[in-house]
Amino acid sequence: MPERIRLTEENRRWWTLAAMCFALFMVMLDNTVVNVALPSIQKDLGTSISALEWTVNAYTLTFAVLLVTGGRLGDIFGRRRVFLFGVVLFALSSAAIGLSPSEWLLVAGRALQGVGAAFMMPGTLSIISHEFPPHERGRAIGTWAGVSALALAVGPVVGGALTEYVSWRAIFFLNLPVAAGAVAVTLFAAHESRDTTIEKKVDAPGIAAISAGLTALVLALVEGNDWGWGSGRIVALLAVAAVGLVAFAAIETRVRVPMVQFSFFRSRSYLGTNVVAFIVSFAMLAMFFFIALYMQNILGYSPLEAGVRFLPSTVMIIITAPIAGRLSDRIGPKPLMVAGLALSAVALYLQSRIDVSTSYSDLLPAFVIMGVGMGLTMSPMSTAAMNAVSVDKAGVASGILSMSRMVGGTFGVAVIGALFQSLSRNRLEDTLDAVRLTPGQRASIVDQIAAGTGGAVKGVPSDVAGQVQAAANDAFVHSLSTSLAVATGVAALGALAALLLVESKVRASARRERERAEHPEAVAVEEIAA
Repeated sequence: MPERIRLTEENRRWWTLAAMCFALFMVMLDNTVVNVALPSIQKDLGTSISALEWTVNAYTLTFAVLLVTGGRLGDIFGRRRVFLFGVVLFALSSAAIGLSPSEWLLVAGRALQGVGAAFMMPGTLSIISHEFPPHERGRAIGTWAGVSALALAVGPVVGGALTEYVSWRAIFFLNLPVAAGAVAVTLFAAHESRDTTIEKKVDAPGIAAISAGLTALVLALVEGNDWGWGSGRIVALLAVAAVGLVAFAAIETRVRVPMVQFSFFRSRSYLGTNVVAFIVSFAMLAMFFFIALYMQNILGYSPLEAGVRFLPSTVMIIITAPIAGRLSDRIGPKPLMVAGLALSAVALYLQSRIDVSTSYSDLLPAFVIMGVGMGLTMSPMSTAAMNAVSVDKAGVASGILSMSRMVGGTFGVAVIGALFQSLSRNRLEDTLDAVRLTPGQRASIVDQIAAGTGGAVKGVPSDVAGQVQAAANDAFVHSLSTSLAVATGVAALGALAALLLVESKVRASARRERERAEHPEAVAVEEIAA
């Protein structure tokens, strides 16, 4: 067997990286692969619109809520052990979804998938941080980020192809061989690691408080636009979220073995990377969500065709992320993050200039710039976060970072979605004044466009169909343009946050030398473990 293929102590960490990338590929693929299959699921199972929405939301909810818990349990009981548990749960729930005979069993399976992903995701980054020393960590995390982008890139394409030529169920059965490969390589290559500075005690009150608080918060964000932000249900959920998160903070300052050490945030770099993670997901996920609607509803592409047209962005991420990882080892993550977020802001600005005559070729340069910007941001951001904490705390630190990304993305879609709906309604109210419509017809048209449906408007008299369609397209594009301008400002704030908060390589090296002088035993243990 060639030396590079045979498992040795010298190449063990690269085999471990491969296993983590296998698992990450599976998690990220399921973030996007399901969306293009939703119409087929609805047709096959007779699924209601509500259940169809929860096919996506159940996964997002459990994934976001349990990320910190998954990371902390890995630190306590062993990262490899908890990671493998997550992989197996993810695979079993995928099989159950593929065999699901009803809509609610499908939703339940997706919720369990989110639980498995929450136990897996922090493990991928914390195990990599444990296996690779700081001077090689950027290169490894760059590869990790590139695989994440690859999964996001091929998700819509794979999902569309499998749904069209096999069955929507095949997209879930695809996870089984990927999970088997991840388990096999992890068992043979990855070392077990845990936080040796704490006792094996679970912070049950802390887990309950943060789970209740985040569940209420994410649920409010997911349903806010449908239920109404001022409705009693949303106000109640936000109140529960506030109480739960405040209770969590109070509990963590009093228990002997807290789940989250708020001392992490005394590090400017760790605080900065979490701010950046929230901001970049806020801007980017909102952009992808609404540009996907634009390409399908205004430009007339099918879901598969729209997914293919996102490839310039994701291919650039695949190319740029590993390079950025290597560069962050040499020059530090800060300049790469600032440059990446600045480029992302430029791309969003270019996209915000769309009008009803814009074509895909007009958007192509912005897609390429966006991919480069994201590639320069994501892996250095993760490297900066992991280098800012002790390797013993990598699990919970990774979970917090991933949670910041997930909640930021949910915030982005919710806030930009609310802005989009408001702008659409106001624009349509103005432009439909000159069109002969009954109050009922007018209300129906406004609801369709404000919901982001775009495309052909239903229930329109034939004699005014052209005028209504023109008004609908104008309202959709106007609202999208303004929403993308807001996302541009958010991305620019992210660049400013990275500039002001993330440490330069020189400052990080100086901090590490101080830690070496003040706590030589802890630094020695970290370097031996790495």
